[in-house]
Amino acid sequence: MRLIGVDVGGTFTDLVYADTDAGRTAVHKVSTTPDDPSRGVVQGLMALCDKYAIPRETIDVVFHGTTIATNSILEHDGAVTGMITTGGYRDILHIGRHQRPQHYSIMQDIPWQDRPLVKRRHRKTVRERLVPPKGEVLEPLDEAGVRQAVRELKEAGVQSIAICFLFSYLDPAHEARAMAIVREEYPECFATTSSSVSPQFREFERFTTTAMNAFVGPKVRNYVTRLESEIEASGFKAELRIMASNGGVATPPMVAERPVLTLLSGPAAGVIGGDWAGGLSGKRNLITFDVGGTSADIGIVTEGGFGEATARDTWIAGFPVLVPMIDVHTIGAGGGSIAFVDQAGAFKVGPRSAGAVPGPAAYGQGGTRPTVTDANLVLGRLDSGNFLGGGMSLDEVAARRVIGELARELSLSDREAAEGVITLINANMANAIRSRTVQKGIDPRDYALVAFGGAGPLHGAEVADMLGIPEVIVPPHPGITSAVGLLISDLRYDAIRTSFQVSGAADLARINADFVAMKKELSDDFTADGIALERVTFERRGDLRYVGQGYELKVPFPDGTIDAAALAKVFEAFHEIHRKEYGHHFPDSAIEIVNLRLIGAASAATIAKPTAGTAKSLETAKMRSGTCTFRVDGKLGDYPTTFYRRDLLPAGETVAGPAIVLQMDSTTVVPPQHSFQADAAGNLIVRRSDA
Repeated sequence: MRLIGVDVGGTFTDLVYADTDAGRTAVHKVSTTPDDPSRGVVQGLMALCDKYAIPRETIDVVFHGTTIATNSILEHDGAVTGMITTGGYRDILHIGRHQRPQHYSIMQDIPWQDRPLVKRRHRKTVRERLVPPKGEVLEPLDEAGVRQAVRELKEAGVQSIAICFLFSYLDPAHEARAMAIVREEYPECFATTSSSVSPQFREFERFTTTAMNAFVGPKVRNYVTRLESEIEASGFKAELRIMASNGGVATPPMVAERPVLTLLSGPAAGVIGGDWAGGLSGKRNLITFDVGGTSADIGIVTEGGFGEATARDTWIAGFPVLVPMIDVHTIGAGGGSIAFVDQAGAFKVGPRSAGAVPGPAAYGQGGTRPTVTDANLVLGRLDSGNFLGGGMSLDEVAARRVIGELARELSLSDREAAEGVITLINANMANAIRSRTVQKGIDPRDYALVAFGGAGPLHGAEVADMLGIPEVIVPPHPGITSAVGLLISDLRYDAIRTSFQVSGAADLARINADFVAMKKELSDDFTADGIALERVTFERRGDLRYVGQGYELKVPFPDGTIDAAALAKVFEAFHEIHRKEYGHHFPDSAIEIVNLRLIGAASAATIAKPTAGTAKSLETAKMRSGTCTFRVDGKLGDYPTTFYRRDLLPAGETVAGPAIVLQMDSTTVVPPQHSFQADAAGNLIVRRSDA
């Protein structure tokens, strides 16, 4: 098969081509087009094929990581959204829960109140009521009331409608009927139900997730439809697949129906790509460190795979999200992060970014604010004539000008100001990693840091030093590792049923019936996508907690019929997972099964593993010598530094720093007191010389 992965970042759009039969790969980067990312995607696809003489019509599948839904939420730029909900529950979206983002602040920002996804005047209530635990009908759906609500929302100019009834996760019939009425009365409106987006308990999170799906729905649907047509109009016959937050890919119809599934599209692909790169060198405990132009995304990978975010940890722009997501932590730190002095006189870097337009001053596109990229150029860590493999020249004069302006504001030399920018951004990123490791009982010294993205290898070694991480892995093509992650992602869908069953009184027949129903649901989805069911594997899980706890832990369930013995083993596994997570467990306490989950995955094609360079001598890789500025043992100094071409490095030879390793899609910085080696798997390994 011939595949292309396209990952849209804040500054660049990354592309990777793979011919799985011939074992051939190729990479390319183009500038992101923020006004319409699909334009940059199509331009990149055409440029990649033209550059490597690949006939467009021979591409089988295009995999795409998109930030459309994410940006829509972050910028609060979505559709005018309405809601139809159960009588008496109009203000669930406003009230939320007793938790507040900051418990003791009277000046805090509460997103669902300060910038609601659905304005109160667009929330309509109707009579209907189900009752737990089985979802019996207490009050039938007032269909006339639904019809009137839809007409009022249409008259008010609402573009999208979320249907959220109180106990719909027990029985979706009322929501399904309300959806049918919306289709009759307002067919051009985007409509969604909570039972199709997130059929589980916790009404605030479920309502908010559904409102978010409606809020971003029209924009994502239009984008996917436009992208499909533009790809086809450009001579491609490839199928389009979109990266989802759960670590799998989905078809355009699925994404158009449930766009909320793509909120962490790009970052999820980065974790998968980082896991793949670490696996090439036989490393399983990994911290993925994906730094682009705007943000830094951090994930944790262990022997058990990458983690999935829990209900208590899944937030986007301050809103809770109740859909399956890889556990990725994102901060505003990247090559375009702006350095500034705030009103109190504090020196800060980020989270504001220069983005793709105008970008850093060094890009020569009119940028006037000092950025991390400008600082790296002033310190000599970027080669102005070999950026993007020579495809783009950097303006060193402009970079020195904006860094000089910052230096005068700080009463520092240009060199001190530039180094201060790098130290601050590195500290920000190291603190973000601490929040996902040390604060969760994980020792980062037991892990390798996989540094990728356009800026990850620039900062990886120094960030690792701050955390005591002994080894940094730089993938073969670090700048497009997220795009590689797209190519190796399975087509994956999730199903869930809220169960609420307690050990000692569990309804085994219901548990088995729920797994059967979920398997049919997912099988129908795969069949609709044209996927043969023999290609699909299913994985069972449950969300369990001790009775009285507020949050759950995910526990594997065995295949086949669940009997008393099988359930007892599940409960034993929960005790052990709880002990590992919290340091203790309660073997005599009752356990509650909150949700049952089923994951269906159709395996992706396997791309060829990269190979090490065939160069025999290090001399062939040397490009030039220069001077770079580093802080060593607390002292700032200029150090003679050798610049190398990565593709000409011989495998297995250890090289002492300081050094700069150049390639088309990124630059790797090897500070003093460090060494590097190109290993047999194609990765670059950076270590402290005294490690």
